Amino acid sequence: MQHWSWAAAPSDGTRLFYSDDNRDDARTPIVLCDGIGCDGYVWRYLRRSLVPRRVLHAHYRGHGRSQAPRDLARVTISDLADDLAAVLDDAGAERAILVGHSMGVQVALETWRRHHDRVAGLVLVCGAPSHPLRTFRGVSTLEDLLPTIEKLIVRAPRLINGVTRALLPTRLALAIAGRVEINRSLVNPDDFMPYLEGMARMDVRVFLAMLAAAGGHSADGWLGEIDVPALVVAGGRDGFTPPDRSREMASSIPGAVLFEVPDGSHTAPIERPQEIDRAVLDFAAGIQ
Repeated sequence: MQHWSWAAAPSDGTRLFYSDDNRDDARTPIVLCDGIGCDGYVWRYLRRSLVPRRVLHAHYRGHGRSQAPRDLARVTISDLADDLAAVLDDAGAERAILVGHSMGVQVALETWRRHHDRVAGLVLVCGAPSHPLRTFRGVSTLEDLLPTIEKLIVRAPRLINGVTRALLPTRLALAIAGRVEINRSLVNPDDFMPYLEGMARMDVRVFLAMLAAAGGHSADGWLGEIDVPALVVAGGRDGFTPPDRSREMASSIPGAVLFEVPDGSHTAPIERPQEIDRAVLDFAAGIQ
């Protein structure tokens, strides 16, 4: 049975929304960790496939139903990892399998580093362990431009927020996404529109602050120390986090298993849900 609740961020008390699909299953629960700007759209199929296993899903600060961060400086990957631990505490879950997508890969890895005893396994989907902006679409352009973009946004945040709220949740934005990244031949528009709608509701200042924090984060130095089972899922045509990053990450984590979807983009979980869900279910079956 699903219920909703709120935890308090340990750093500044920001209220964090989370859902808890608890069907009294005795196995280790699963926690879904979103990418930046997301509040669950990419897990649409996986959540159904995981039934009856207990599934927790929290919204980051400034995302979905969670409160905007009380302190805009407290949106680092470390802060988000501590927030996740607070959600586990509030839900009464001692340990969990963390399933991260995009920036959620960094959050899952950082949670293992900071709260080692709370993590039973890692599923790392279409993400990089470090500095994702340096290889966004294969170049470092986004990392180079981000400081300039932030300065421009600070000058007129209300105007920019108004523009994004008007333009993002439209079929035009969907068409652009189809040309830039997602595999339109595989994605049902109804599966992707919730992402655009969620992005439109976000304060662009929160998005950019979190993007900068993710861009500066690195787990590279301790991937070799990870001592829990790990599954790495890569999209063969992922332009946001190129598959080479996933392959390198899998080779750096002792015993990690790599599962690659050849025609999958950054949104592979809603493009090839049957294949990815089966890989995750098989992986999780080994962690009771």
